[in-house]
Parts: sequence; C-alpha cells; structure tokens
Amino acid sequence: MIERPSETGQTPATEQTPATTAPEAAVERIAAAGATVLEGVGGAVVGTREPLRLALAAVLAGGHVLFEDMPGLGKTLVARSLAQTLGLGFRRLQCTPDLLPSDVTGSSIFDPVERTFEFQPGPVFTGLLLADEINRTSPKTQSALLEAMAEGQVSVEGETRTLPVPFHVFATSNPVEFEGTYPLPEAQLDRFLVRLSLGYPTAEAEADIVARRLVRGLVEPVLDPVLDPAGLRRLQESLAGIPVSPDIVGYAVRLAAASRELDEVQVGASPRGSQALVLLSRAVAALDGRAYVVPEDVKAVAVPALAHRLVLSPAAWARGADPEELVRRLTAAVPVPATAP
Repeated sequence: MIERPSETGQTPATEQTPATTAPEAAVERIAAAGATVLEGVGGAVVGTREPLRLALAAVLAGGHVLFEDMPGLGKTLVARSLAQTLGLGFRRLQCTPDLLPSDVTGSSIFDPVERTFEFQPGPVFTGLLLADEINRTSPKTQSALLEAMAEGQVSVEGETRTLPVPFHVFATSNPVEFEGTYPLPEAQLDRFLVRLSLGYPTAEAEADIVARRLVRGLVEPVLDPVLDPAGLRRLQESLAGIPVSPDIVGYAVRLAAASRELDEVQVGASPRGSQALVLLSRAVAALDGRAYVVPEDVKAVAVPALAHRLVLSPAAWARGADPEELVRRLTAAVPVPATAP
C-alpha cells in the first residue's frame, strides 16, 4: 500500500498497487497457473506428478533442480515439457569430459568481413538449460555453470554478461555409473534447490507410456505454452511477497542446524539449506492454494531440499549410510512448532 498526501492537507488517500496485491489473490493465481502447467505436462509425462510438482515449485521459488535417477526414466522429457508449458527457451547441454567452459558460456568469433570479434552466446543464454549427465564434465566446466547458477551471469574473456531472467538449470546425473565421471563439488550441489528422483513407473503407467509411444511414432511431444517468461516472473514475484510465519522459519533453521550435529555427517546443511526449506515449502503451499505454510509442508520437502547437502563422514559412507534416511530421522526428532495459519 502507498500513501499519497492530498493537496488540501487532509488525511492521505490509500491506493493499492499491483506490487501490494493481497497474498490470497497471489496464491489463487499461482495455484491456478500451477494446476494448468501440471495438467499440460501430464499430457507428455506419465506417472510422475509429485516430482513434477516439486520441480515446478522449485522454479516458482527461483531455484535449480538436480535429477538423480536411472537412465530412461524421462528426465529430459520432464525438463523439455516444463520449459514448453512455462514458455521458456530451452537448450540442452550434453556434458562430456572434453566439454570446455566456452562450450557453455560462448566465445568471441572473428568476422572476416567486418574484421571484428563478435560474441556468440553459448547454450547457457536461455530460460531453462538442461545439463545432461552433469557429472561427466570436468570441474573446470562445472565451475562455469556454478557462476551462472549462483549469480545469473557468466564471465567471458574478462567481461561479465548477464543471463536472461528467468534462468533455471535442470541437471541430470546417473547414480549407478562412476567410470569417467567427476563428483559434483559440494558448492555446486548446494546451489540446487532440490534433488529429485522420478523412480520407476507403475505397471499401468509404464503400459500407458508404451502405448503413447506407439501412437506418436517418432514425433516428439510438443506442448502448448501456459505462461511466458514475463508471466512466470510475475508469479515468482507474487510468491516472494507471501509472508512466512517466524515459527516456520525457526523450524527450518532448527532442522538445518540439527543436520550439522549428526554423528554420521561431516558437513551438514548450510544456511542456504534452511532457506531452501522455507522457499520450497512456501511454493508448495501456494500450489496447494494456501497463503500460509504449515510444518507438514516443511517436512514434505525436507528430503529433496536437504539430503544432497549432507556430506557423510568416511565411516558412515563406508557402511552405506543414506542421507535421505538421516533427514527423515531429523524430521521425526526435531520438535514441530505449534503454529496456526
């Protein structure tokens, strides 16, 4: 709300602007748009509604998504379908050991006619970048992606270039193949708002996938856009204006802090982890049509938001400790606040 003094010196009149729209109205728009997006993506992707919902929540919260799953489960299709329905430009970067930072960011090419160097943007200059098999590229190239994810910019030949807004990275990695791969640095893992797994479909869903493939033949599914970049940005700004209870913030902070005290953990979740809990739980609540966050929202996103941020101790790693199970243990142990909407 803004106040404008009247010319007569009387009590200022109050005027509502779009930036101060009530949280309830913002939530209605987010929930309606989210339902339409998920319905549209569901026309191409079968049996993965909950991971899709969390991926969409991450995008609305302004974050990046890491898919860690077996080959052939539709990770690329999910990224492409979400990009199409959100109206974002889509580029795919196939990560290989010989990929160079300039293959990601772009470089200057000499124009023999004009006799000048002209910058040719790399695939990172898009709305949604799919970094396929990100753990197969070298740490030097991964660092180029880290700057893009962290700062929304890239440094090329001594010049900083700003990326489009919105900009999101969907990365995939294969958890069963280690030959020729490079572990993702903890700093880069920490930049992913969530780590998701699609999992194997049910028998009915798998039969539906095969039937659809037979019907469409070699044609890739193409989805109609529900939003455009400006529309998505408005939803992100509306989400950022929805308040979160101090009790919920405190609960998220206690969960992240408790992860640092686990005997099995060498490095626990950083403050970025508690931020991820709050941002993602707020987005999930808005997609559910609520202008407030409850502790159950935080619990529901705790594993995808925190597990990939935990660095196990050598002893815990050797005996096969599971970070996801450790996070579940935390959500069962840390007291839940008695908060009301």
